[in-house]
Amino acid sequence: MDKNAKGIELLQQGKVEDAVQIFTEAIEENPTDPVGYINFGNVLMSVGDPEKAKRFFERAMEVDPEAGAAYYSLGTLHFNQGEYDHAKDQFERAIKKGMENADVHFMLGMSLSQLDQPKLALPYFQRSVELNDQDVEAFFQLGLSLAKVEAYTEAIEVFNNVLSLDPEHADAYYNLGVANLVHESNTDQALVFFHKAIELQPDHELAQMGVATVEMIKKEESE
Repeated sequence: MDKNAKGIELLQQGKVEDAVQIFTEAIEENPTDPVGYINFGNVLMSVGDPEKAKRFFERAMEVDPEAGAAYYSLGTLHFNQGEYDHAKDQFERAIKKGMENADVHFMLGMSLSQLDQPKLALPYFQRSVELNDQDVEAFFQLGLSLAKVEAYTEAIEVFNNVLSLDPEHADAYYNLGVANLVHESNTDQALVFFHKAIELQPDHELAQMGVATVEMIKKEESE
């Protein structure tokens, strides 16, 4: 096992100081390898030192401008700080540098979603679930983006897919309720979904509001 792999293993075990030591040795032994700088930056980011982490990611890019993982890590840093526009730029660069996995597409989709650009986020969430068809959160975010652009038929299908992966996903039930209410005008089915969300998460305020909305609609229809 090389030192970068050993350092990652130590980090996963929560042995941060040992991981730092190993990554330091990896950088000293291979100063032209971007991996050591990226790993060190990820450690610094995990312990709450984003400014130092950023310098290590930038150093990795200087050593190897094609190191997609460095751009991905810097994008994650910006995303965690709420700098979604900067995060978007870095995730786009990571993909252009050849990074092709579910995570980078998911994070680019999340950045665009946070920038209130659901239509632009859609293809990245779609690609993310293509690359990992077991990722519940990616499917859920895909469903949300579809709903935001009023593609409710497709959103309903995706939320049902979420539930096939996670039958206790309260937010998926809530959003199915919204889609049935808004798109299908099916108050009875919407009510079923809202109640299911509350059953799974009793403090689900949006689902509670959904129930109140349906009950108000039913009352108006009966008068």
